[in-house]
Amino acid sequence: MGNFSSTDVNERRRNAIRQIYTSQPQHPPHPSAQPQPGYNADPYAYAASTPYPAQYYQYPRGYYPPQNPVPMQYQAPYDHRGGSYMGNANWGGYPYGAMMHPAPEPVPYIEHQQAVTVKNDVNLKKETLKLAADASNPGKFSVNFTFDANVAGRMTVMFFAKEGEDCKLTPMKENMQPSVTVPFEQGTGQKFQQPPGSGISFFMFEESELLNVGEAGIYPLAVKAEAFPANSNDGSQNTQITLAVFEKENEEYHVRVVKQILWVNGMRYELQEIYGIRNSVNNNNVGTSDAGKDCVICLTEPQDSTVLPCRHMCMCNSCAKVLRCQTNRCPICRQSIERLLEIKVNNSTNE
Repeated sequence: MGNFSSTDVNERRRNAIRQIYTSQPQHPPHPSAQPQPGYNADPYAYAASTPYPAQYYQYPRGYYPPQNPVPMQYQAPYDHRGGSYMGNANWGGYPYGAMMHPAPEPVPYIEHQQAVTVKNDVNLKKETLKLAADASNPGKFSVNFTFDANVAGRMTVMFFAKEGEDCKLTPMKENMQPSVTVPFEQGTGQKFQQPPGSGISFFMFEESELLNVGEAGIYPLAVKAEAFPANSNDGSQNTQITLAVFEKENEEYHVRVVKQILWVNGMRYELQEIYGIRNSVNNNNVGTSDAGKDCVICLTEPQDSTVLPCRHMCMCNSCAKVLRCQTNRCPICRQSIERLLEIKVNNSTNE
């Protein structure tokens, strides 16, 4: 027997180690570094490709080569925020990639105006405008309402009237239903009742004429309140016009006010009800609740800004200026804001 050199012994040891490693169980297959056949790489979403490729690889125990990310193909651009397919989405609005939120749209410019104070010497309270049966004339109904007047003037009741230039009313069926004019004195909370025999007979007119505004702007009922200030000889300088239609319910007719117009010093104003202004008027009254009087945003300052066209008076001036730079939605009804109107309410008891 010959002598073995140290080189032969080391070589046999290496061969034995190789046999041991070769007889060990195989490692799980590793994904390929290339996309699978039939798949197109998506540059925005990366994940391990499944199923595994047909070709497997073996590595010595304890050695795992670094894996390259394999793009995963989806059926359509996938929205990871909502978990739904977006179809043929337009990714142009994503400046930093499809998975980023789109850039917010700029808020439209909202005009902030201040209200102009207009003195109204006579005011008809539209919620009190009603019909009453004429006891002395069966089949006729008279117009009744409550009004306030700072000066003396006259009240005119017209049927089927049309508004013309400079707020002049023209009765279109004067021969069938004459107009009535009644003078009034200065005073608040006055009751107006149409003279007996001058009321309207509904059976004389078509129901469609009574319940709707005519195509030419003819209103079934119009009440014109003219004030005569002491320093003016023209009663038309301060006039309030109330236009209404009739409603039929349970075979009975009622009045519904459509609009109120104010004519002052040659200017025409259409009156609009503002929701919440009553709370601001009573803000300094002792013993009243504070609910609904403060700004709905800061909950500190009183309400003095109105949102148009929804007419919600719900914010203070400071919050309204900030809001118009951030959103164009009303904080109450979420309707789009076209304008903001600042109304300074005078709570002084001297006026």
